[in-house]
Amino acid sequence: MSIKFKHVSYVYAPATPFEQKGLDDVSFELKENQFIALIGHTGSGKSTLMQHFNALLQPSSGEIALAGHRITPTTKQRELKTLRQQVSLVFQFPEAQLFESTVLADIAFGPKNFGYTDAEAKKLALKWLEKVGLPKSIANKSPFELSGGQMRRVAIAGVMAYEPAILCLDEPAAGLDPKGRRMMLELFKAYQASGHTVILVTHNMDDVADYADDVLVMEHGRLLRHTTPSEIFKDRAWLLKHGLGQPAASEFAAQLAENGLPLVPQPLTLTTLTHRLVAHFKGGE
Repeated sequence: MSIKFKHVSYVYAPATPFEQKGLDDVSFELKENQFIALIGHTGSGKSTLMQHFNALLQPSSGEIALAGHRITPTTKQRELKTLRQQVSLVFQFPEAQLFESTVLADIAFGPKNFGYTDAEAKKLALKWLEKVGLPKSIANKSPFELSGGQMRRVAIAGVMAYEPAILCLDEPAAGLDPKGRRMMLELFKAYQASGHTVILVTHNMDDVADYADDVLVMEHGRLLRHTTPSEIFKDRAWLLKHGLGQPAASEFAAQLAENGLPLVPQPLTLTTLTHRLVAHFKGGE
């Protein structure tokens, strides 16, 4: 089932001196089982938009259709529990959401909250503990005894343990070392490939190039573009104008082109760049 936003606007602190528009007439449709990147400079409306996917924020006007639900300004909170079982949100620093006495209890909390039995919740918790790269030996430890990176993984496991159809991620790998970042993003990509929709807020253009099927670009609360990564990264001047960068591979390829070695079409990933260079120097281009 696709995700549809129809003329969605959101106003913070309406009818007060602090009134501010967070979203302004946003419309788009996303296909299911895709990996979608949500990009834009700081303050562009990315996080505000993200919080509408599971109705943490509800539109001030317009409507949203997803996971069999229709969300409008008048939708009641009691109608949203089943939506939140299907659409989960991982915040930028999810470890701040930890609260249980043990790692296992924290991961199992989500499944239990959505109706799984204790045994089912424990089984899911152990499964996702392993999937995020943590040993079962920490299951009975306090999550607050763990390192920052381990706490982040426990928190992410807790959100993924009830296996929502749509997984929304707001800079979930911020602050992780490169190896940890890659491991988490590969996990999210595998989750999408297994038949789920993943929506990722990121400032890292390599993430977009490496993982995304579809890209939403936000600016000043409005949807600036909705297209593929290859289309987004075609125009360096447009990206610079809107405060966006390019993937490292594209930057390097642009420098090569300036020095007389154009690679067409433009490579977006380091793997593609490497293959093109090997082919070129072997006489294949």
